[in-house]
Amino acid sequence: MEANSASHWVFLCIAVLFLSVEVTQCSVAYDKKALIINGQRRILFSGSIHYPRSTPEMWESLIQKAKDGGLDAIDTYVFWNLHEPSPGNYNFEGRCDLVKFIKLVQKAGLYVHLRIGPYICGEWNFGGFPVWLKYVPGISFRTDNEPFKQAMQGFTQKIVQMMKAENLFESQGGPIILSQIENEYEPESKSYGPAGQAYVKWAAQMAVGLETGVPWVMCKEYDAPDPVINTCNGFYCDYFSPNKPYKPTLWTEAWTGWFSDFGGPNYRRPVEDLAFAVARFIQKGGSFVNYYMYHGGTNFGRTAGGPFITTSYDYDAPIDEYGLIRQPKHGHLQELHKAIKSCEKALISADPNVIALGNYEQAHVFSSNSGGCAAFLSNYNMRSEARVTFNDMHYDLPRWSISILPDCKNVVFNTATVGTKTSQAQMVPTNVKLQSWETFNEDVYSVENESPMTVKGLLEQLNITRDSSDYLWYTTSVQISSSESFLHSGKLPTLSVHSAGHGMHVFVNGQLSGSAFGTKENRRVTFTENINLHPGLNKISILSVAVGLQNIGPHFETWNTGVLGPVVLNGLDEGQRDLTWQTWSYKVGLKGEQNSLGSPESAALIDWFQGYFTAQKQSPLTWHKAYFDAPEGNDPLALDMSSMGKGQVWINGQSIGRYWTAVANGNCSECSYVGSFRQTKCHFGCGNPTQQWYHVPRWNP
Repeated sequence: MEANSASHWVFLCIAVLFLSVEVTQCSVAYDKKALIINGQRRILFSGSIHYPRSTPEMWESLIQKAKDGGLDAIDTYVFWNLHEPSPGNYNFEGRCDLVKFIKLVQKAGLYVHLRIGPYICGEWNFGGFPVWLKYVPGISFRTDNEPFKQAMQGFTQKIVQMMKAENLFESQGGPIILSQIENEYEPESKSYGPAGQAYVKWAAQMAVGLETGVPWVMCKEYDAPDPVINTCNGFYCDYFSPNKPYKPTLWTEAWTGWFSDFGGPNYRRPVEDLAFAVARFIQKGGSFVNYYMYHGGTNFGRTAGGPFITTSYDYDAPIDEYGLIRQPKHGHLQELHKAIKSCEKALISADPNVIALGNYEQAHVFSSNSGGCAAFLSNYNMRSEARVTFNDMHYDLPRWSISILPDCKNVVFNTATVGTKTSQAQMVPTNVKLQSWETFNEDVYSVENESPMTVKGLLEQLNITRDSSDYLWYTTSVQISSSESFLHSGKLPTLSVHSAGHGMHVFVNGQLSGSAFGTKENRRVTFTENINLHPGLNKISILSVAVGLQNIGPHFETWNTGVLGPVVLNGLDEGQRDLTWQTWSYKVGLKGEQNSLGSPESAALIDWFQGYFTAQKQSPLTWHKAYFDAPEGNDPLALDMSSMGKGQVWINGQSIGRYWTAVANGNCSECSYVGSFRQTKCHFGCGNPTQQWYHVPRWNP
């Protein structure tokens, strides 16, 4: 984006229960209508902003833009794998400074919903669990398992004590009004059976026992034990009711769009439908809405899970990946919040009286004891607008829309009538020129000599790498007799390699023979190609590539990654030769990673080739290094990676994520706001790379 040159240098490196129950001992309580804060029922709007998906330099601006959009609260997960990268070693600095983030929210006058989890899903690597957790003896995730419960309780207590020490709970005068334990467990509960039910009860009791003075919630958990509130996630939640009549109706994830995966399309949710969904929820008695996401941000480094989730986590949110306001989504929702807030006294005082106005048309009328009245007039017809009569007055309702009347007379807002002009960020080339361009080629042929481990058979990738790298080399040798028929017939043998995911590059005698990658729908990978072999000893090296670890599903800690075979050579005189149980050598990562080539200080340890990468024959595994002047100003910056293949990018030693020019497939036809939104609607970008632009944050020097 637009910027000019500056005086400092930037280094870039790329690699490929009761009628009414209130919790009265604290300043946050609830009844069937709403959360009660300092004695007042509240209709609240919240937005998800995840602190590690942006930078500390961005936080204050993001929070203010959320407040300007009519939000009352900020919602965030807590990311266990970032905060405890190894057992007992904690990180709360930089993008991990949770306390700083919450205090900035407090400074802005907003509340916080702290979703501790600590399982988060969130399209985040390993669902937010640290990989070391998988290797705790006897562990089984998210069930009535003592090693898991002990670790989970320890981290949850750690976070709660940090918040208490900083007086951040509302009961202490802080901004945190809600906390969440676990996350979307109900969809997986059948796989856990009675042990899962016992675990849910334990988790609720454990959390409540921490005495935060604020309510706890469990999203998508119908059997959430008292006093924990069960809540809804989804594109629509007007169908939802809590599991007890004395609990409020809360929507913890109103999906503003959808995430992207490499090779898939980009998704956009029309704001008319999103506003319609929120109005439907409020008119049915809902009192808390959290937008997921309000600012999606960026999956920096190797934090994206899935696998195959893009580095961009834009989510078509009201604030885009770069921190810019997205219109009309931000403005239209702002007007919606203002309209609903003008009805707040009636909404929190009465249950709606539902009046049929036609086949598809209804009025939800809220009449308070004090004489206040508010109405929501809805038209569910997907084909045509409707004229309805309400209180002896006529109203025109667009299709698939709701009109809001704070006085039961005058329309102040209609969900399908957008008055905010559309704005879209434009990528403008900068005038910055590269000061240099250098390359370094990985030496594929020397991998076997550098392998620290040699065993018989194929090993699961994560067991070896412990997620220290996306890459693991598998290397073996094949002896070929000079009498083999294929050497004279020219009919090459075929190598078949089966992998549990996510991709691989196959080298024979140091030369690339081909590559194969899975997809989000089919994560297993098969490579089948003819290969060149010569008489004598031949070396086969397979570079297995992970593209983010599993983040969802029952017992996902048991899912495998990497080349697990079989690996078979066909077309020899003997017929078929199974290489699966041969001796294999293993090496974690790339030489460039070992030499920290993403860091400017370490780059000098390598002999780089001077000149642009087009000026020499490229190795299949190539590092590129460039220097350029940092653009002036405060405009967001991005790198166009459409000319590259697949790898990772570092700026001044900071990883900005994985890149991949995988082409988007989808149904990029006309997008209408009318009708229920699902991931099958409103695809964009078909035929182009799923992600072309990669966010380059402006870090303070």
